[in-house]
Amino acid sequence: MDVDAVVIGAGVIGLAVAGVLAEPGRDVLVIEAEKAIGLHTSSRNSEVIHAGLYYPEASLKARLCVTGRELLYDFCRERGVPARRLGKLILATEEKQLARLSAMREQGRKNGVDDLVWLDRAAARALEPEIECVAALLSPSTGIIDSAALMLALQGEAEAKGAQIIFRTRVSSIARRGEEFEVRTSGGETGGESGAVACRVVANCAGHGAHAIARHIEGYPAALIPPRFLAKGNYYSVSGRAPFSRLIYPLPVEGGLGVHVTLDLVGGMKLGPDVHWVEDLNYAPIAGQEEVFRAAVLPFWPGVAERDIASSYCGIRPKISGPGAENADFRIDGPDIHGVSGLVNCFGIESPGLTASLALARLIAQMASPHEYRNVG
Repeated sequence: MDVDAVVIGAGVIGLAVAGVLAEPGRDVLVIEAEKAIGLHTSSRNSEVIHAGLYYPEASLKARLCVTGRELLYDFCRERGVPARRLGKLILATEEKQLARLSAMREQGRKNGVDDLVWLDRAAARALEPEIECVAALLSPSTGIIDSAALMLALQGEAEAKGAQIIFRTRVSSIARRGEEFEVRTSGGETGGESGAVACRVVANCAGHGAHAIARHIEGYPAALIPPRFLAKGNYYSVSGRAPFSRLIYPLPVEGGLGVHVTLDLVGGMKLGPDVHWVEDLNYAPIAGQEEVFRAAVLPFWPGVAERDIASSYCGIRPKISGPGAENADFRIDGPDIHGVSGLVNCFGIESPGLTASLALARLIAQMASPHEYRNVG
């Protein structure tokens, strides 16, 4: 089988990449190991559209988040994907946190998030009467999205342009054969059979599996494959009507953004995620954490003491920086890094990957085939 491009992974990034690569009418094949699209990171998250204020200036996360959120809002509006620009409050609950909150506002400005509003306690409580804080940062551009509907829309767009997706198929090796790659697979829709695909472009968007895919590339330097760390985050549902109209966040913690209050598009409310460093992809929620979650939220939402909370689901972030280290940037390794024309490896695509997905897809396409996609986006 010969195609123009192979995309490995049918999560939100892989589906978005397939849509961009198929734009000029090229034959694109998406290879997915699971039985359906987006069963890992893409569907196990807070479903938040981030504004872009957390990340170092000029980092890929900052640039692609700020660009990607507007692309995403536009995409959702044009294609009927449920999304809502709710806004969020980031809270300082003690005087000693004010310097960090102020630094976050300045970081956001440097990143191009130009709509942040500083609120004193009275102004914050006027917006959300049940919160407790000494000051807050309002981010009007933050929102929520139906991630499943987004992925279905991306899949539909890619397939409408001629891209094909095959499921239950694993990549066993990738080798360079002259000007092309030979991608060998095993499994397949009916199970058991193996095959080979020839192509000129390979985009490794396999999420948690990206490191293993890179190790399957013949002659690929092991030194260019970053370490893999897994950060498990649990989510707890909250009983009763949500008292908030915006998302409510504490200041970030090591490994994540802190246990926050998130709303969904049907009026539900959840707490999470926390951070547990784990060794494998076990999606069983860590039970018995009700009081831990309650204690994490109590400083900024005293009313949680009167609510029932229950374990809901968990996600696992594919990180390339571990405990005690600063959060790493996205790693989008193209030919300028590894020297192999047509190959792009994506590592550490965690938050804000969902928000940045459409911008990431354009960048990946440009790296994979710069002459054909130099004017994309």
